[in-house]
Amino acid sequence: MPLTRVVLTSGRSVDLADLHLSSTYGGMLEGYPRKPVNDLRIKGLLRTAERAFPATPVHLVPPSREHPDQYAGAFGPVEVIPPVACVGTFRSTALAPGHDPVLYRSALTIVWFQNAPQVPSGCDADAGLRGVAWEELAQDHELQICGRVG
Repeated sequence: MPLTRVVLTSGRSVDLADLHLSSTYGGMLEGYPRKPVNDLRIKGLLRTAERAFPATPVHLVPPSREHPDQYAGAFGPVEVIPPVACVGTFRSTALAPGHDPVLYRSALTIVWFQNAPQVPSGCDADAGLRGVAWEELAQDHELQICGRVG
């Protein structure tokens, strides 16, 4: 049973099977948000997602980047991305028309950022998340049926 269902702008429904939320800047000991810090955080999330879900392609929805301060600090200009980092694995019907719809599903792990720690749902999910090009990015896989005698 999925955690929730999200409807992409393409009209495809995708089921959220796994979700990890974390603070974008949690654990930042010194300094302030800026481009190199944000880039490292994004790369770290992508690596973590690839290790956690090695059989599923991983896609990044690029976060919005704001520059609230016109003056650069000691480490360069301030750059802020949304405060909640999300890694979710989604599943949907098979992509390939020749695949048996009972035995195959498509899957994609997505990394995105949002402003609040909430589970995306329906048509109210983040616009970047809903705009993912599922047909180009997801990958079909055969379901593993436990206890199958053959």
